Amino acid sequence: MGRVELNILGCGSAKPTLIHHPSCQVLNVHDKLFMIDCGEGAQTMLMKMGLKWSRLSHIFISHLHGDHCFGLLGLLSTMGLQNHGGEIVIHTIRDGITLFKAQTDYFCREMPFKITFDEISVGHAEVYADDAVTISTFPLKHRVPTVGFLFEERQGGRHINGEMARFHGVPIYFMNNLRAGEDFVKPDGTVIANELLTTTPTPAVRYAYVSDTMPAEKYLPYIEGVDWLYHESTYASEHAADAKARFHSTAAQAAEVARKVGAKNLILGHYSSRYRDESVLLNEARAIFPATILSNEGMKIPMSK
Repeated sequence: MGRVELNILGCGSAKPTLIHHPSCQVLNVHDKLFMIDCGEGAQTMLMKMGLKWSRLSHIFISHLHGDHCFGLLGLLSTMGLQNHGGEIVIHTIRDGITLFKAQTDYFCREMPFKITFDEISVGHAEVYADDAVTISTFPLKHRVPTVGFLFEERQGGRHINGEMARFHGVPIYFMNNLRAGEDFVKPDGTVIANELLTTTPTPAVRYAYVSDTMPAEKYLPYIEGVDWLYHESTYASEHAADAKARFHSTAAQAAEVARKVGAKNLILGHYSSRYRDESVLLNEARAIFPATILSNEGMKIPMSK
Protein backbone atom coordinates (compact mmCIF):
# COMPACT_ATOMS: atom_id res chain seq x y z
CA MET A 1 0.00 0.00 0.00
CA GLY A 2 1.25 3.49 -0.84
CA ARG A 3 1.15 6.57 1.31
CA VAL A 4 -2.24 7.57 -0.11
CA GLU A 5 -4.92 5.06 -1.13
CA LEU A 6 -8.56 5.59 -2.08
CA ASN A 7 -11.14 2.99 -1.10
CA ILE A 8 -14.48 2.96 -2.94
CA LEU A 9 -17.33 1.89 -0.64
CA GLY A 10 -20.16 3.16 -2.82
CA CYS A 11 -20.46 4.79 -6.24
CA GLY A 12 -24.16 4.73 -7.06
CA SER A 13 -26.54 7.69 -7.08
CA ALA A 14 -29.84 8.40 -5.33
CA LYS A 15 -31.74 5.19 -6.05
CA PRO A 16 -30.29 2.05 -4.44
CA THR A 17 -29.66 -0.89 -6.76
CA LEU A 18 -28.44 -4.46 -6.49
CA ILE A 19 -25.26 -3.35 -8.27
CA HIS A 20 -24.09 -0.29 -6.37
CA HIS A 21 -24.17 1.28 -2.92
CA PRO A 22 -24.72 5.04 -2.57
CA SER A 23 -21.78 7.43 -2.33
CA CYS A 24 -19.03 6.69 0.16
CA GLN A 25 -15.24 6.70 -0.01
CA VAL A 26 -12.44 6.31 2.50
CA LEU A 27 -9.13 7.98 1.79
CA ASN A 28 -6.17 6.44 3.60
CA VAL A 29 -3.43 9.02 4.16
CA HIS A 30 -0.43 7.60 6.02
CA ASP A 31 -2.72 5.09 7.79
CA LYS A 32 -5.25 7.70 8.90
CA LEU A 33 -8.71 7.08 7.44
CA PHE A 34 -10.91 9.92 6.21
CA MET A 35 -14.47 9.06 5.15
CA ILE A 36 -16.00 11.14 2.36
CA ASP A 37 -19.80 10.99 2.36
CA CYS A 38 -21.63 8.16 4.08
CA GLY A 39 -24.42 6.58 2.06
CA GLU A 40 -26.33 3.48 3.13
CA GLY A 41 -24.15 0.39 3.34
CA ALA A 42 -21.05 2.30 4.42
CA GLN A 43 -20.51 0.23 7.55
CA THR A 44 -20.85 -3.13 5.81
CA MET A 45 -18.45 -2.08 3.04
CA LEU A 46 -16.03 -0.80 5.66
CA MET A 47 -15.93 -4.32 7.10
CA LYS A 48 -15.83 -6.09 3.73
CA MET A 49 -12.84 -4.03 2.66
CA GLY A 50 -10.93 -4.73 5.86
CA LEU A 51 -10.60 -1.08 6.85
CA LYS A 52 -9.80 -0.54 10.51
CA TRP A 53 -12.49 1.31 12.43
CA SER A 54 -9.90 2.48 14.95
CA ARG A 55 -8.17 4.60 12.29
CA LEU A 56 -11.35 6.45 11.28
CA SER A 57 -11.96 9.68 13.16
CA HIS A 58 -13.12 12.20 10.54
CA ILE A 59 -16.21 12.05 8.28
CA PHE A 60 -16.81 14.69 5.61
CA ILE A 61 -20.35 15.19 4.28
CA SER A 62 -20.55 17.03 0.96
CA HIS A 63 -24.27 17.84 1.10
CA LEU A 64 -27.56 16.82 2.66
CA HIS A 65 -29.06 14.47 0.12
CA GLY A 66 -29.86 11.06 1.57
CA ASP A 67 -27.61 9.04 -0.71
CA HIS A 68 -24.66 10.90 0.79
CA CYS A 69 -25.55 10.72 4.48
CA PHE A 70 -28.21 8.08 5.29
CA GLY A 71 -25.49 5.65 6.39
CA LEU A 72 -24.07 7.95 9.06
CA LEU A 73 -26.31 7.09 12.00
CA GLY A 74 -25.93 3.35 11.47
CA LEU A 75 -22.17 3.68 11.18
CA LEU A 76 -21.91 5.63 14.44
CA SER A 77 -24.20 3.18 16.23
CA THR A 78 -22.13 0.19 15.16
CA MET A 79 -18.90 1.91 16.12
CA GLY A 80 -20.40 2.36 19.58
CA LEU A 81 -21.27 -1.33 19.82
CA GLN A 82 -17.67 -2.12 18.91
CA ASN A 83 -16.45 0.09 21.75
CA HIS A 84 -14.68 2.44 19.41
CA GLY A 85 -12.93 5.01 21.58
CA GLY A 86 -11.61 8.51 21.09
CA GLU A 87 -13.48 11.07 19.02
CA ILE A 88 -15.40 11.15 15.75
CA VAL A 89 -15.53 14.53 14.02
CA ILE A 90 -18.30 15.07 11.50
CA HIS A 91 -17.61 17.91 9.08
CA THR A 92 -20.86 19.28 7.64
CA ILE A 93 -22.77 22.48 6.98
CA ARG A 94 -24.86 24.18 9.71
CA ASP A 95 -28.12 22.47 8.71
CA GLY A 96 -26.30 19.15 8.86
CA ILE A 97 -25.22 19.80 12.42
CA THR A 98 -28.82 20.56 13.41
CA LEU A 99 -30.09 17.44 11.67
CA PHE A 100 -27.40 14.96 12.76
CA LYS A 101 -27.12 16.25 16.32
CA ALA A 102 -30.82 15.63 16.91
CA GLN A 103 -30.37 12.06 15.67
CA THR A 104 -27.20 11.33 17.63
CA ASP A 105 -28.60 12.91 20.80
CA TYR A 106 -31.47 10.42 20.62
CA PHE A 107 -29.86 7.26 19.25
CA CYS A 108 -26.24 7.68 20.36
CA ARG A 109 -26.59 8.96 23.89
CA GLU A 110 -24.18 6.56 25.56
CA MET A 111 -21.33 6.18 23.14
CA PRO A 112 -17.81 5.19 24.24
CA PHE A 113 -16.46 7.95 22.00
CA LYS A 114 -17.08 11.66 21.68
CA ILE A 115 -19.07 12.94 18.68
CA THR A 116 -17.96 16.41 17.57
CA PHE A 117 -19.48 18.50 14.81
CA ASP A 118 -17.37 20.86 12.74
CA GLU A 119 -19.34 23.44 10.76
CA ILE A 120 -18.13 23.99 7.22
CA SER A 121 -19.28 26.79 4.96
CA VAL A 122 -20.31 26.42 1.34
CA GLY A 123 -17.20 28.09 0.06
CA HIS A 124 -13.44 27.72 0.05
CA ALA A 125 -11.79 27.11 3.42
CA GLU A 126 -9.30 24.83 5.10
CA VAL A 127 -11.26 22.47 7.36
CA TYR A 128 -8.57 20.09 8.61
CA ALA A 129 -4.79 19.87 8.82
CA ASP A 130 -2.22 17.60 10.41
CA ASP A 131 1.39 16.68 9.73
CA ALA A 132 0.42 14.54 6.72
CA VAL A 133 -2.45 16.28 4.94
CA THR A 134 -4.50 19.45 4.60
CA ILE A 135 -8.18 19.30 3.61
CA SER A 136 -10.16 22.18 2.18
CA THR A 137 -13.62 22.75 0.75
CA PHE A 138 -14.73 24.44 -2.45
CA PRO A 139 -18.24 25.32 -3.66
CA LEU A 140 -20.15 23.23 -6.19
CA LYS A 141 -23.37 23.90 -8.13
CA HIS A 142 -26.17 21.58 -7.08
CA ARG A 143 -29.81 21.83 -6.02
CA VAL A 144 -28.81 22.17 -2.35
CA PRO A 145 -25.69 23.68 -0.74
CA THR A 146 -22.84 21.37 -1.73
CA VAL A 147 -19.07 21.36 -1.40
CA GLY A 148 -16.21 19.41 -2.87
CA PHE A 149 -13.12 18.42 -0.89
CA LEU A 150 -9.47 18.83 -1.79
CA PHE A 151 -6.97 16.58 -0.02
CA GLU A 152 -3.36 17.73 -0.25
CA GLU A 153 -0.62 15.52 1.10
CA ARG A 154 2.16 17.51 2.72
CA GLN A 155 5.48 17.37 0.94
CA GLY A 156 7.83 14.87 2.55
CA GLY A 157 11.55 15.29 3.03
CA ARG A 158 14.37 14.38 0.66
CA HIS A 159 15.47 10.74 0.46
CA ILE A 160 18.81 9.89 2.02
CA ASN A 161 21.44 8.13 -0.06
CA GLY A 162 22.61 5.71 2.62
CA GLU A 163 25.81 4.71 0.86
CA MET A 164 26.96 8.30 0.40
CA ALA A 165 25.91 9.28 3.92
CA ARG A 166 28.00 6.45 5.38
CA PHE A 167 30.94 7.28 3.13
CA HIS A 168 31.01 10.87 4.38
CA GLY A 169 30.41 9.89 8.00
CA VAL A 170 27.06 11.62 8.48
CA PRO A 171 25.91 10.90 12.06
CA ILE A 172 22.41 9.52 12.74
CA TYR A 173 21.29 12.65 14.55
CA PHE A 174 21.87 14.73 11.39
CA MET A 175 19.64 12.63 9.11
CA ASN A 176 16.55 14.82 9.59
CA ASN A 177 18.67 17.84 8.69
CA LEU A 178 19.57 16.11 5.43
CA ARG A 179 15.92 15.38 4.73
CA ALA A 180 15.20 19.08 5.27
CA GLY A 181 17.79 19.99 2.63
CA GLU A 182 20.78 21.04 4.73
CA ASP A 183 24.36 20.53 3.62
CA PHE A 184 26.65 18.47 5.87
CA VAL A 185 29.80 20.03 7.29
CA LYS A 186 32.54 17.55 8.25
CA PRO A 187 34.64 18.10 11.38
CA ASP A 188 37.49 19.39 9.19
CA GLY A 189 35.18 22.06 7.71
CA THR A 190 34.56 20.33 4.37
CA VAL A 191 31.04 21.03 3.11
CA ILE A 192 29.24 18.12 1.47
CA ALA A 193 26.38 19.41 -0.66
CA ASN A 194 22.98 18.02 0.21
CA GLU A 195 22.45 16.94 -3.40
CA LEU A 196 25.31 14.44 -3.03
CA LEU A 197 23.76 12.88 0.07
CA THR A 198 20.07 12.83 -0.87
CA THR A 199 17.68 12.47 -3.78
CA THR A 200 14.57 14.49 -4.56
CA PRO A 201 11.49 13.85 -2.40
CA THR A 202 8.56 11.82 -3.66
CA PRO A 203 5.94 14.22 -5.08
CA ALA A 204 3.02 14.89 -2.75
CA VAL A 205 -0.44 13.73 -3.85
CA ARG A 206 -3.41 16.04 -4.45
CA TYR A 207 -6.89 14.48 -4.64
CA ALA A 208 -10.11 16.35 -5.43
CA TYR A 209 -13.55 14.95 -4.66
CA VAL A 210 -16.20 16.65 -6.78
CA SER A 211 -19.54 15.54 -5.43
CA ASP A 212 -22.94 16.21 -7.00
CA THR A 213 -22.74 19.20 -9.31
CA MET A 214 -23.39 20.48 -12.76
CA PRO A 215 -20.25 21.76 -14.48
CA ALA A 216 -19.39 25.28 -13.34
CA GLU A 217 -16.40 27.56 -13.72
CA LYS A 218 -16.47 28.53 -10.05
CA TYR A 219 -14.87 25.34 -8.76
CA LEU A 220 -12.25 24.82 -11.45
CA PRO A 221 -9.52 27.04 -9.92
CA TYR A 222 -9.51 24.97 -6.73
CA ILE A 223 -8.71 21.70 -8.49
CA GLU A 224 -6.10 22.88 -10.99
CA GLY A 225 -3.45 20.26 -11.69
CA VAL A 226 -4.66 17.64 -9.21
CA ASP A 227 -3.12 14.18 -9.45
CA TRP A 228 -6.46 12.47 -9.04
CA LEU A 229 -9.94 13.86 -9.68
CA TYR A 230 -13.14 12.11 -8.69
CA HIS A 231 -15.99 13.79 -10.56
CA GLU A 232 -19.60 12.69 -10.46
CA SER A 233 -20.78 11.33 -13.82
CA THR A 234 -24.40 10.44 -13.23
CA TYR A 235 -25.45 10.32 -16.88
CA ALA A 236 -24.29 9.59 -20.40
CA SER A 237 -24.52 12.42 -22.91
CA GLU A 238 -27.78 11.09 -24.35
CA HIS A 239 -29.37 12.06 -21.03
CA ALA A 240 -27.72 15.49 -20.82
CA ALA A 241 -31.13 17.15 -20.43
CA ASP A 242 -31.78 15.10 -17.29
CA ALA A 243 -28.34 16.00 -15.98
CA LYS A 244 -28.99 19.71 -16.44
CA ALA A 245 -32.46 19.57 -14.89
CA ARG A 246 -31.15 17.76 -11.82
CA PHE A 247 -27.89 19.73 -11.52
CA HIS A 248 -25.71 16.72 -12.29
CA SER A 249 -22.95 16.01 -14.82
CA THR A 250 -22.49 13.64 -17.72
CA ALA A 251 -19.37 11.53 -18.10
CA ALA A 252 -18.29 13.70 -21.03
CA GLN A 253 -18.68 16.83 -18.93
CA ALA A 254 -16.62 15.26 -16.14
CA ALA A 255 -13.91 14.46 -18.67
CA GLU A 256 -13.98 17.99 -20.01
CA VAL A 257 -13.48 19.31 -16.46
CA ALA A 258 -10.49 16.99 -16.03
CA ARG A 259 -9.04 18.22 -19.31
CA LYS A 260 -9.57 21.88 -18.45
CA VAL A 261 -7.90 21.71 -15.03
CA GLY A 262 -5.01 19.54 -16.20
CA ALA A 263 -5.76 16.63 -13.89
CA LYS A 264 -3.53 13.59 -14.25
CA ASN A 265 -6.24 10.98 -13.62
CA LEU A 266 -10.05 10.97 -13.58
CA ILE A 267 -12.33 8.66 -11.59
CA LEU A 268 -15.99 8.44 -12.56
CA GLY A 269 -18.83 7.66 -10.16
CA HIS A 270 -22.34 8.43 -8.86
CA TYR A 271 -23.94 6.40 -11.66
CA SER A 272 -27.64 6.63 -12.43
CA SER A 273 -29.53 3.41 -11.70
CA ARG A 274 -30.66 3.29 -15.34
CA TYR A 275 -27.23 1.98 -16.41
CA ARG A 276 -26.55 -1.72 -16.03
CA ASP A 277 -23.25 -1.34 -17.85
CA GLU A 278 -21.23 1.80 -17.17
CA SER A 279 -18.92 1.21 -20.15
CA VAL A 280 -20.97 3.80 -22.06
CA LEU A 281 -19.86 6.37 -19.49
CA LEU A 282 -16.25 5.23 -19.60
CA ASN A 283 -16.08 5.29 -23.38
CA GLU A 284 -17.45 8.80 -23.76
CA ALA A 285 -15.15 10.11 -21.03
CA ARG A 286 -12.04 8.46 -22.47
CA ALA A 287 -12.77 9.98 -25.86
CA ILE A 288 -12.08 13.36 -24.21
CA PHE A 289 -9.74 12.41 -21.36
CA PRO A 290 -8.00 9.03 -21.87
CA ALA A 291 -6.69 8.69 -18.28
CA THR A 292 -10.16 7.81 -16.95
CA ILE A 293 -11.29 4.87 -14.83
CA LEU A 294 -14.63 3.72 -13.46
CA SER A 295 -15.02 3.50 -9.71
CA ASN A 296 -16.61 0.35 -8.31
CA GLU A 297 -17.34 -0.99 -4.85
CA GLY A 298 -14.36 -2.72 -3.28
CA MET A 299 -11.76 -0.89 -5.39
CA LYS A 300 -8.55 0.22 -3.74
CA ILE A 301 -6.83 2.86 -5.83
CA PRO A 302 -3.18 3.52 -4.93
CA MET A 303 -2.60 7.22 -5.48
CA SER A 304 1.07 7.22 -4.51
CA LYS A 305 3.91 4.74 -4.84
